[in-house]
Amino acid sequence: MNAYLEILRPFNAIMAVITIILMAVISGQFTFNVFLAGIVVFVATGAGNAINDYFDHKIDAINRPERPIPSGRISLKTAGIYSALLFTVAIIIGFIIGPLPGIIVFLSSLLMVYYAYSLKKKCLIGNLSISFLTGLSFVLGGVVVNEIIISIYLGFFAFLMTMPREIVKDMEDMAGDKMEGASTLPIVYGKRVSSIIAAFFMILASLASPVLYFLGIFNILYLLVLAVAIVVFFRGSVLILKDQSTQTTKKISKQIKIGMAVVFLAFFIGSPIFF
Repeated sequence: MNAYLEILRPFNAIMAVITIILMAVISGQFTFNVFLAGIVVFVATGAGNAINDYFDHKIDAINRPERPIPSGRISLKTAGIYSALLFTVAIIIGFIIGPLPGIIVFLSSLLMVYYAYSLKKKCLIGNLSISFLTGLSFVLGGVVVNEIIISIYLGFFAFLMTMPREIVKDMEDMAGDKMEGASTLPIVYGKRVSSIIAAFFMILASLASPVLYFLGIFNILYLLVLAVAIVVFFRGSVLILKDQSTQTTKKISKQIKIGMAVVFLAFFIGSPIFF
């Protein structure tokens, strides 16, 4: 993969775009502003990933040496400039959509930069920041299609699903994080406590997610697809409680990502447009 595309983490960026598409499907609105919002979240998410790699280049040299900066495929200076340009483009397009979307994108960009610079190394605050930003993608979509209340509901569940993955990733990255003096949850309180908290969020997200059906946001098809994701999350919670090894955390991190993709599919299939 091209290094300039790889540093954006395109899968994560596409997942962010899907939040906008889902809000368009739920509202039945497919406007040009929705298209622009999709571009905004892809570019902004990619910029956030690039600036994260910029500040994390020493940690990545230990934890993920294959990434563009530690592997030498992109220089540190170039990565910084690239990220700044992407943030600028995202903010400009955000304000083209409207004042409120522009403000959301601008403040989100500041948070992403601050996260990469400082918050990522702090106990739980970094995890909360990324989970909040994931949920905020839904809210941005809700603002664009004028479905703010529903977008807040979906954003909250996206927050619940993202928290365990961020904690599990910190467990996976302990070696490099320790060398850089980070104070992430597993470093401060240990892997066992971290696994319990991660499992708690996976179980909470699983138990609470059917509420979206009972609120009338989605139809019965939502529950049928959601059942698959619930199995994935429950299995992940059991595994992380049994084994906190690096090999297991890598596996669970991927499982949570799959579970989130299934939940997004449930949002799509369960939308009023299909029933």
